[in-house]
This record gives sequence, structure tokens and C-alpha cells, in this order.
Amino acid sequence: MKNNTRRYDANSMPDVELLEEALAEVKVKKRYKSVINNTIGTLLVVAAVAALIAMFFLPVLQIHGNSMTPNVNAGEIVVALKGSEFKKGDIVGLYIGNKLLVKRVIGEQGDWVDIKPDGTVFVNGEMLDEPYITDKSFGDCNISLPYQVPDGRYFVMGDHRSTSADSRNTSIGCIAYEQIVGRIAFRIWPLSDIGPMT
Repeated sequence: MKNNTRRYDANSMPDVELLEEALAEVKVKKRYKSVINNTIGTLLVVAAVAALIAMFFLPVLQIHGNSMTPNVNAGEIVVALKGSEFKKGDIVGLYIGNKLLVKRVIGEQGDWVDIKPDGTVFVNGEMLDEPYITDKSFGDCNISLPYQVPDGRYFVMGDHRSTSADSRNTSIGCIAYEQIVGRIAFRIWPLSDIGPMT
């Protein structure tokens, strides 16, 4: 009768230490894959949340053009705050067609805006205090003055009055609430000028 028991010599049996090392290596690889998968998942969730916040609450905008100099300059990156209403003096980001512009709210619905030939602005008969502008200019104005801001609209102007295309011209006109991205609240670039905006 044959004995079916297999015999192993010392050379063919795997070493216990080698088995433990191989097992440890497998565990490390599994742990590494798990950490990588969890990290990627977390980064995707964070990116999605950041994109949603940026889209709906805190849009980040890059400034193009010089219509708001010296207060806001081309190349700067700013954060806008979505809001339910905007008031006189607020700097807002807005879309005209597919073009993003940055302007300052001068008048709200129902306000009467008047601009004198020297560029002095009056709202509802009172001269507007504008410490943010460096020079006055009548600019490219083709509207009939005084001008009443229509319902649901904002009258906006750039701080660099001589070059700004804004509500003084019918090509831009008064801005609907839906066109406004948000109030420009914070400058994040360049780092030397980081801080709140007024």
C-alpha cells in the first residue's frame, strides 16, 4: 500500500519569515491603495464643493480693462459676494453679453441721475460724494439728462470716468439684477494688495 503523504525537505518548504514579509507587503499595498482611493475621493468632493461655492456664493473674477482704475486694475483677481440687493457705492461684477465688466453702482431703481458737463454727478438732486475717483469727466454720455433709473435696474459707472463705457451710454444702459455676478468684496491678487475692497 502506497503512502500518499507528501514529503517536504527543508529546501522546498517556504520560510515562515518570508511568508510573514510577503503577507505584510500585501497588507501595505492594500492600505496604500485604500489611502490613495480615499484621498482622491476626498479631493474630488472638496473640489466639487469649492466649485459650487465659487459658482453660487463667492465667484472669483479676474479683472480686464482699465475702467475702474486706480481702485481696481487689470490683472487683479477679486472675490465677489452674491447678494439680494446692491447699494450706491458698491463695486459690482456684471455681464454685458459674454463680457465681464466691473463698475460702481451710482443709482438704484427710481433714482434721478444727472451729470454736469464737468463730470459732477448728482443723484436725486444731491451731489454724489465720490472720494474713489481721481478725475471727473462727462465721458461718452448719450442719454437724456436728468435720467430716471428704470424699475429693477441699476445705473453703474466706472471710476475712470473718461474711458469707462457704462450706463451713461445706451450701448450699455442700466443693468438688470440678473446681469450682476456679485459685489466685489475682496482682492486676492496681487498678494501685495490683498484685502477688502471699497
